[in-house]
Amino acid sequence: MKKILSILMAIFLISTIFTGCNRNENQGTTPQNNDGKTTIRYLNFKPEIATVYDEIAKAYNIETGNTLIVETAASGNYEQTLAAKMGTTEAPTLFQINGPKGYANWQDYCADLSDTELYKHLTDKSLAVKVNGKVYGIPYVVEGYGIIYNKSITDKYFALKNKETEFKSMDEIKNFDSLKKLVEDMQKNAETLGIKGVFAATSLKTGEDWRWQTHLANIPVYYEFNENNVDLSGEATKTIKFKYSENFKNIFDLYINNSTTDKKVLGSKIVDESMAEFALGQCAMVQNGNWAWSQINNIDKNTVKAENIKYLPIYMGVDGEEKQGLCIGTENFFAINSKASEQEQKAAADFMYWLFSSETGKKFVNEQLEFIAPFDTFSDEERPEDPLAQEVIKWMNDADVSTIPWNFTVFPSQTFKEDFGASLLQYAQGTKKWEQVKTDFTKSWKSESQ
Repeated sequence: MKKILSILMAIFLISTIFTGCNRNENQGTTPQNNDGKTTIRYLNFKPEIATVYDEIAKAYNIETGNTLIVETAASGNYEQTLAAKMGTTEAPTLFQINGPKGYANWQDYCADLSDTELYKHLTDKSLAVKVNGKVYGIPYVVEGYGIIYNKSITDKYFALKNKETEFKSMDEIKNFDSLKKLVEDMQKNAETLGIKGVFAATSLKTGEDWRWQTHLANIPVYYEFNENNVDLSGEATKTIKFKYSENFKNIFDLYINNSTTDKKVLGSKIVDESMAEFALGQCAMVQNGNWAWSQINNIDKNTVKAENIKYLPIYMGVDGEEKQGLCIGTENFFAINSKASEQEQKAAADFMYWLFSSETGKKFVNEQLEFIAPFDTFSDEERPEDPLAQEVIKWMNDADVSTIPWNFTVFPSQTFKEDFGASLLQYAQGTKKWEQVKTDFTKSWKSESQ
């Protein structure tokens, strides 16, 4: 009897070992709940929408029975968090890449999404991350950024009898020269207009400088690469001359010299502060994207009415910029972990489609995430209603202007961005000459591209 029990115990132990081995093949994840449903993990990129995704996870579970576990990386730490998670029992089934560069970093973990339902409904398939005819990243939101302005304040300026310009409306601001004249004269009349400065504080605190070291830098990089017909997926992106550095300096100087805040203390300023200044009517303009609506609308004692929130392109003095529109694109691409089980991969693909096709999912997308979704599953009536999103859509549909695409997805590294941000702060504080900023930009770009 003891011998039989020993044999049975040995068989049990062997089966347990093999079961454990099978789990490890799929990174230690548990593809099924006890009721046969699937658990998937999503590593979210945007901390500002983390609470919304918690609600989405609950709704998804109720409607499908599957479990969605959402984790959110800290601001500026997505790549580090993803690297720490991959290969562990908490590896995400669904994660994000930021474009061709992101795919290059994570290609060993990116499944082919060509046959997914969500990709079939992508309105502009050129937006997807593709390699050798296969799809590895699906954009899930289109966003835009530019100079946000408060029309009530600009209208107040146009009504001034002692203004030094002849401008009568923002429709006349079509290039950097006209923008500069407008801004500098508004700054002279700041007290009369009831503002502290034309532009909100240029946030240059470390981790808060992405509007300049990434978004603003996108424009001169775009113009240089476009002029040279650079293939953004090729080796030519590894070097740059920063040909349009003076154009960058034009608008950056305009920001820091006509601001609510002395440029010597900009190193302490954060994005939330600058958006609060705009919301409270302390300035007339601020550079940001349509995602900033909640930062404006949710400020206590917000004075800016939705109908007065408008967009202006970021003019720098580039030839032909009169036909320039907003910077519109995405760095948000869904990717599915190819190391996950087939069942988990399918569940992740089903979740993506559920979010952008079901009535419940689309309601979250429109009303809380406030995404401009690039899928034909949405009708015109199902687009976001916030004023900044509406402005982006208006500029997208303007056939007389050309959108500036998001080329910052090919910036060489986060280190490069941080280095450039540090240089901009030093320049603003008067401790670094612009020529050195330009030199540092090109050297850092090259070294970080190796």
